[in-house]
Amino acid sequence: MSNHGGDVYRNRVDIDFSVNVNPLGIPEAVCAALHGAVETCGQYPDREAGELRRAVSDYFSVPKGNLLFGNGASELFMALAHGIRPGKTVVPVPSFYGYEYAAQAVGSKILFYELKQENSFCVTGDLYSVLTEDVDLLFLANPNNPTGRCMDREMVFDILRHCREKGIYVVLDESFITFCGIQRSMLSAAEEFDNLILIRSFTKSFSIPGVRLGCLVCYNPLLLKRVAKQLPEWNLSCFAQAAGCACVKQAAFLEKTMTYTKRERYFLTEGLRKAGFQVFSSDANFILFYSEEPLYERLLKKGILIRDCSSFRGLERGFYRVAVKNREENEILLKELSFF
Repeated sequence: MSNHGGDVYRNRVDIDFSVNVNPLGIPEAVCAALHGAVETCGQYPDREAGELRRAVSDYFSVPKGNLLFGNGASELFMALAHGIRPGKTVVPVPSFYGYEYAAQAVGSKILFYELKQENSFCVTGDLYSVLTEDVDLLFLANPNNPTGRCMDREMVFDILRHCREKGIYVVLDESFITFCGIQRSMLSAAEEFDNLILIRSFTKSFSIPGVRLGCLVCYNPLLLKRVAKQLPEWNLSCFAQAAGCACVKQAAFLEKTMTYTKRERYFLTEGLRKAGFQVFSSDANFILFYSEEPLYERLLKKGILIRDCSSFRGLERGFYRVAVKNREENEILLKELSFF
């Protein structure tokens, strides 16, 4: 079983619910920017990503020197692991496999903090008991993947303060935050914490997983230098840089996305519940649910790919995750599930 969704290369897939990207697709301006970038393929991309750095700096209201870019968020996770070299890492589970993968790559001892089903897979106060002085790094996702739950903002503040006192770096993955409301983001407070490394992904918000573009925000200059040394030269293609510059101009598109996703998430959640599945509340553009039926195999035969979550540490067989897609596709999924 793959540790990621989106395996359309080894399956016949008509509708892919396994990858959590924007149901509205790629913005027209981003498509145009990608087409335009073809003309620059005859030269090396800007190693400093100057235009992209300026554009994202203005968009995030973050100084240019406090930004790093990666070939997707995954490259940044790996660079962080190599830059920090944590002796001990805390990873909540279930969560994105990339955190564990990065920590393993540097031989870090990993302590898995279990998110319990009876708490709706939310972080609770018992997390503090494992955040001790011998921990070097904590990975947190807000919202979490595959559960879709956002953390209370005050709790995130408390965790950051606690970790600062204990000398623990915190990687806060906000790859899906634009689907939940920017007011939930810690971006505006990042300058307060020199132990915070905030990650954003362009993949999900703008439906460009094939382009690969992630961004890191950090106000610790020494740490930034250490992480930057772990990134290869020319790690951002001309396409990624052009797309990123166009993405940050899509404020209206993101507002439309928020409204659309909220509506379709409710529609899909209610439909799954009416079909008799155990559904977990989500704040994001994907939904976790449970069924004793072998849904993955049955749906794949129909050309529909969903995410079997049994490969997530902390989840057993029977848990599935589906992306919130457009109304027509959501209706097709619910119709197929109603036969089970």
